[in-house]
Amino acid sequence: MRDAWRTLREMGADVVIQGHDHIYERFARQDENGRATSDGLRGFVVGTGGAELTNMGRLAANSESRMSKVFGVLKLTLRSDSYSWQFIAVPPATFTDIGSDSCR
Repeated sequence: MRDAWRTLREMGADVVIQGHDHIYERFARQDENGRATSDGLRGFVVGTGGAELTNMGRLAANSESRMSKVFGVLKLTLRSDSYSWQFIAVPPATFTDIGSDSCR
């Protein structure tokens, strides 16, 4: 995925969404080598939509928020110069992750 990540970054992407793992995790902006950088891509893993949730593995570099016990969805609001995110848990769960960032 390193080449794909590099290409997305070079093309000006800001966000990458992945869903294979049945967890929720948000990463700081990072480059194709997994190094935190302000001009990198922010990654989300969102596999909390219905299949059985899985246990979290080890804490990955640049992980900012993670959870594997609550079903829910990620709401993204996209603007021309910024974006925001909100994890919306299925009630009665209360886990949330809310934030925003500017586009590069």
